[in-house]
Amino acid sequence: MQHASPWWTRDVHADRRPFLIGRNRIQSALRRFFDERDFIEVDTATLQISPGNEAHLHAFETQALGLDGTVQPLYLHTSPEFACKKLIAAGERRIACFAHVYRNRERGPLHHPEFTMLEWYRAEESYGTLMRDCAEILAVAAETVASRSLVYRGRECNPFAEPERLSVAEAFARFAGIELLASIQEDGSTDREGLAADMRRVGLRVAGDDSWADLFSRVLVEKIEPNLGFGRATILDEYPVAEAALARPAAGDPRVAERFELYACGVELANAFGELTDAAEQRRRFELEMAEKARIYGEAYPIDEDFLAALAGMPEASGIALGFDRLVMLATGASRIDQVLWAPVAEAMR
Repeated sequence: MQHASPWWTRDVHADRRPFLIGRNRIQSALRRFFDERDFIEVDTATLQISPGNEAHLHAFETQALGLDGTVQPLYLHTSPEFACKKLIAAGERRIACFAHVYRNRERGPLHHPEFTMLEWYRAEESYGTLMRDCAEILAVAAETVASRSLVYRGRECNPFAEPERLSVAEAFARFAGIELLASIQEDGSTDREGLAADMRRVGLRVAGDDSWADLFSRVLVEKIEPNLGFGRATILDEYPVAEAALARPAAGDPRVAERFELYACGVELANAFGELTDAAEQRRRFELEMAEKARIYGEAYPIDEDFLAALAGMPEASGIALGFDRLVMLATGASRIDQVLWAPVAEAMR
């Protein structure tokens, strides 16, 4: 079987190098962006007690050996989120972090097992402020590499245009013909059969063992995401509470949460929250997520008790995680994530 030349061969590296230089320039520009806004850049530990507690995220597991031979399970983090929130609890007000993060079972044009997450947090500032940050960051990235458009698979997005703001419920109605909120109760609980009936009505597949969350994700992936971020970026706002385990409920409607995602060229770039700071409620949500993970995958991750203790003393805050490599891809015109990684993770030979 023929294999592509390794990334370190001179001809392959020469093809990739313009994207990599663009990456460095964008990273430097974003460091200036945050510095000018009084953010402190922080650096967090990669090894954690818990890699995160989302049902469909898969971590890399390892172990720490003590001098006496004792074994402590540890994980490579899937996000620096828990550590960053501990720093907000410690008294930091505005922080930003370029973190290498690790996700198992992920590899493709937009996914890599090790990638860079740019996260930033604002204590006692609304998550609407993060929407303005996103709009400015898209412009900074494009301007830094002298690009007039963000591009992916031949589709374009104007990084200098004001992003469209669209609620998830509006997106379900517009692109799928489904009234999403009809399947969500005032307490945030969901009606699986109601959503399934609506999906069958519009010709979408429903499997017998699909949960409400499975159905929600199918509509999002098949009908909504392919339509977002063309011409201008899209801010997809007000996710159902059931799909926002780390976000606080929206003030105007308890069925939805202060969560938005940023899309450009049909690509998800960022995920933002008005942060949940109720430690008891966060524990309840983590336990539900891990029960779902155990049901589907037969495994679950520990809950970081230190994080929950810090959360109890954390002020109100907003935070966001942006896939830095994906932003570089769209700004430089790269077609695959490994083109913007200086040294990609080796693939197993087949």
